[in-house]
Amino acid sequence: MKILFASPEVAPFIKTGGLADVAGSLPPALAELGHDVRVILPLYEQIGEEWRSQMTFVKYYYVRLAWRSIYCGLFQLERNGVTYYFVDNESYFKRQGIYGHFDDAERFAYFSRAVIETPGQIDFKPDIIHCNDWQTALVPIYLLEERYRQNALSRSKSVFTIHNIEYQGRYGRDLLEDLFGLDESYFNENMLKFYDDISLLKGAINAADYVTTVSPNYANELQFSFYAHGLEGVIAANRGKIRGILNGIDMKANDPSTRKDLAASFSSRNHKGKAKCKAALQERLGLKVDPNVPIIACISRLVGHKGFELVCQAFRGIMDMEVQFVLLGTGEWGYEQFFRNAQNEYPGRVSANILYDGALSDAIYAGADIFLMPSIAEPCGLSQMFAMRYGTVPVVRMTGGLLDSVPAYNSEENTGLGFTFGSVDAGDMLGALYRAVGVYYDDKKAWDQLITRDMEADFSWDRSAQEYVDVYRTITGLE
Repeated sequence: MKILFASPEVAPFIKTGGLADVAGSLPPALAELGHDVRVILPLYEQIGEEWRSQMTFVKYYYVRLAWRSIYCGLFQLERNGVTYYFVDNESYFKRQGIYGHFDDAERFAYFSRAVIETPGQIDFKPDIIHCNDWQTALVPIYLLEERYRQNALSRSKSVFTIHNIEYQGRYGRDLLEDLFGLDESYFNENMLKFYDDISLLKGAINAADYVTTVSPNYANELQFSFYAHGLEGVIAANRGKIRGILNGIDMKANDPSTRKDLAASFSSRNHKGKAKCKAALQERLGLKVDPNVPIIACISRLVGHKGFELVCQAFRGIMDMEVQFVLLGTGEWGYEQFFRNAQNEYPGRVSANILYDGALSDAIYAGADIFLMPSIAEPCGLSQMFAMRYGTVPVVRMTGGLLDSVPAYNSEENTGLGFTFGSVDAGDMLGALYRAVGVYYDDKKAWDQLITRDMEADFSWDRSAQEYVDVYRTITGLE
């Protein structure tokens, strides 16, 4: 099949979160299955010279957006069996930061039109256009008409993946015609109308030939208002074309037995190098170098739905245990300040790193013992998978993809991959941490076996990519 994969961010070129990891890993996995996969994304200012030097200029043309005709330059790069197209328009993408601008509606409407019009410019007839999150939500909507106008799209079907339903692309009705170029017929309950506004995400769910979410459990959770952010009725109405497929990670790139940039290598059968990684992490972050004290780590955006209110409420209880605590991330000022203060209160035991640092992130995954992920909502989550790949045992709340990927530890049967809790409650979270720390101190054999199971758990894209192919075949009838 011919697949055009559209995403606002793609690793390793540009990344702000898990969407980029998915967009960077799924297309190569699909290509390995024998499909012709092309990926399209904006050419942001932040995409570095190391990648720009590998690009070739394809052509330029003009994209139609409502009454506008807007320049579009197209650059191309080949990598891992996938062709990547970069959409160049400096007035939209030569900026500091890729999101959060006053004209994001126009910027990503333009990108969506570029996704629609590029196949005809490069003589590529996609069977599938796979779109991701609200920034590409207009693509399935535009495709409803454009598949009859453009020969290159005549057989194209659309798949739309919801990575986080909280971010919906909600705008005022006045943008419908003048900005998005859609007539009033699209402003109805079965398409874009969301109260008196427009929800691009709602429109994509209604318009797409198939909708996926990033874990099976998240697909079930979206039936309930607590998780669906007002779109539970839309999910229910489209239930027959929605499927949850668990994300994966790049297992080869995240193999600690082959990583040369870690303090030491280690494997599921030989954990000795992990102890060296732990010592190096403690020394780097100013923690007391002690091989016997477990390090609890958090790597996350510091926002409420990631469960940090629970962490703050339980923090004294956490530190009453013989543990060290490492945090990496940025977010809401109140949480940032809480952890700065905690570092001052517990010198040598707490390290608060209020920043994003990819190399430090990998060092934490490799050197920590326990990974805390108490999310209130977590569509899939990749951090728990990365942690397990590096032998760091997860403690998670049973929600979304965390429930799908972290079966609870059972001491009697010696099974499971981590420690879980169900309620949005600081005491429940603390209880799960107590259980994890208890096994760490009291049963070294069980802990080592748990590390081995975590490192050998299969979170590759192989199975998930095949599930996406099954979806593609369902809606195209192709083999």
